[in-house]
Amino acid sequence: MFNAPHEFTSEIILKTKEFGADLVGVVNIEELKRSPSHSIFERLDTYTGVGSKGEGKPSLTWPKSASSIIIMALEHPEDNEPLDWWRVGFSGGTRGNRILMEIVENVAKWLKEEHSVGTCMLPYHIEHGGLFLKDAAVIAGLGIIGKSNLLVTPQLGPRVRLRALAADIELEPTSPIDFNPCRGCQSFCRKACPRNAFNEKLYLSEKYGIDKLPGRDGNYNRSLCNLQMEADIAKSKEVDGEEVGSSREVVRYCRKCEFACPVGIR
Repeated sequence: MFNAPHEFTSEIILKTKEFGADLVGVVNIEELKRSPSHSIFERLDTYTGVGSKGEGKPSLTWPKSASSIIIMALEHPEDNEPLDWWRVGFSGGTRGNRILMEIVENVAKWLKEEHSVGTCMLPYHIEHGGLFLKDAAVIAGLGIIGKSNLLVTPQLGPRVRLRALAADIELEPTSPIDFNPCRGCQSFCRKACPRNAFNEKLYLSEKYGIDKLPGRDGNYNRSLCNLQMEADIAKSKEVDGEEVGSSREVVRYCRKCEFACPVGIR
């Protein structure tokens, strides 16, 4: 017998945090389908850069029997950069993502064994069949999209990574929050970008029919950001030490916009 919907959502959030997540929310999958990124996806240019399959625009896929998405965040603080280093040949890519995958697996197992709830573990990249995680996080009340085009949370700023788990049950969703740290901000994130990826307005509300644009005001160039990631890959090197687990090739992707944001710094 399930608890009342809101009580079951609270139980899931508490349990997911017990498994290691720092922030957790729940979103209704039908509401997520109407989110900004999912709404304009078909009109976006094809992305073939880092993280994509490089085979043209993929199709959005939705878990067939899922009704709710559990979205979770793990803190990636500046003083623990190895958590975000991409390790070639390492399951999950980064240690932080591996931790998130384990949290998802534990939540899925708990829901199945304790509540007979079916789940579907979702890939990270939209290009690999995943969902727009930042949209899910905003709808679920974890934070807002900042001028950096990153999720900015009140507690941890943009220094988080996300994963999601689809659940075959109608859960009480958590709610968006009234939070706007970018109002009056001096745009530290944009000034820090080594590729000036925020200097040009590429997205127009008139074209896409929505007000919530990438980078808040449409000033975001994913291709320039990708150039930096390609440069970071070219600078990858072998690292040997406890922080990576063994000797292997490591990519340290740029996080300058993240670290420049004053929100959530403790």
